[in-house]
Amino acid sequence: MDAAPYVDSFYARTRRDDTRWPALAGTVEADACIIGGGLAGLNLALELAERGRRVALVEAHRVGWGASGRNGGFVSPGYSLGARRLVERVGPADARLLYGLTVAAVATIRARIDRFAIDCGPIVPGILKASLAEEPAGLRRDVDFMADMFGVTSLEHWPRERLRAALATERYNDAVLNRGAFHLHSLDFARGIARAAASAGALLFEGTAATGLSLGGATKEVRSAGGLVRARAVIFACGGYIGRLQPRLALATVPVATYVMLTEPLGARLGSVIGVPHGVSDTRFCNDYYRPLADTRILWGGRVSTFHPPADRIAAALKRDMLQVYPQLRDVAVEVAWGGTMGYPRHKMPQLGRLAPGVWHCMGFGGHGMAATTTGAAVVAAAIAEGDDRWRLFAPFGLAFAGGPLARPAAQTIYWGHKLRDAWRARARPRAAAS
Repeated sequence: MDAAPYVDSFYARTRRDDTRWPALAGTVEADACIIGGGLAGLNLALELAERGRRVALVEAHRVGWGASGRNGGFVSPGYSLGARRLVERVGPADARLLYGLTVAAVATIRARIDRFAIDCGPIVPGILKASLAEEPAGLRRDVDFMADMFGVTSLEHWPRERLRAALATERYNDAVLNRGAFHLHSLDFARGIARAAASAGALLFEGTAATGLSLGGATKEVRSAGGLVRARAVIFACGGYIGRLQPRLALATVPVATYVMLTEPLGARLGSVIGVPHGVSDTRFCNDYYRPLADTRILWGGRVSTFHPPADRIAAALKRDMLQVYPQLRDVAVEVAWGGTMGYPRHKMPQLGRLAPGVWHCMGFGGHGMAATTTGAAVVAAAIAEGDDRWRLFAPFGLAFAGGPLARPAAQTIYWGHKLRDAWRARARPRAAAS
């Protein structure tokens, strides 16, 4: 099959190079075959190749084609499951180990950008997480909790006055700045990891969908329309694009779409609206996330659904969301909007583990994957190459059934419920203030 082009987006329009890799043709012998060329698969290819393993990676379209090259570009420690819930689920000791893996991943990302000269900048430090104006100013407690439980010292509480001096909106109450987080050009980063993996000896194949599998013997086979990979280990790194390729993984995954838009340049006006270079998100389940770009555009993301509307509807919906926060931007045009599909597990933790001898999975990073994919790749690669057992830290989460054929409508209903709750809270605020 031919590789589908990158979806029209800020990232596709501004990517620094267009290196292409061939489709698989004939038979390839490898130690490991990775299915999926997003950040999880690409980092796996790099990790294993640097350990001297013969690696083949097959990607149905282009490397970084899916969520890895379409997201908000925010890099921070942690998982989609919040830190407090993580402690409740596995206890303080294992929660510290799990969180520490993502702290190490953020450092690895910075080190790889420097080591491989990945041009994915500007790399801008700092991400603000803001509470809504109708919520009590409680984020100060989160700073203390993260310091006490995980030893995190990079968080800084911003009270309402400081936040409103930085962001010209009445939408928020207070915020926490994570100075250890940053944002970057996600597609250029993914493509840079791909080049690093190829330089280390990994074989990358684009336009190569896996169409058949034989996983029962000591030597596994992954078939495509044009060839065959024979390997001792197979790793699924497909995320929201697993389809029907592996039923157990498919039943544990909800493919969820999320959306991003890019405004026209605001010029000097940007600084009067967003007066800091940091990325911003809020504390809602259905949150907004956005960041100012060097060329004075705003990259704005949000919403989740199981639908895939056209770009003009995405742009209209996200602009309405932006105007809820910054109504003064009503006259600002949207230049491009796009969606992407992420694999979302019920438990909001990465799905890392072994399905059978020599058959692994590294996926399910839903909504918090820039650092967690690096974590997952490091853990699974160490397990395959060295027998490292840190992957067992993720065993309490496993492959929880996500609903099968009912997963998409159930997820959409849950999302609508959260949206209604958010709207009710926003309406209740002025009534409470008046009383």
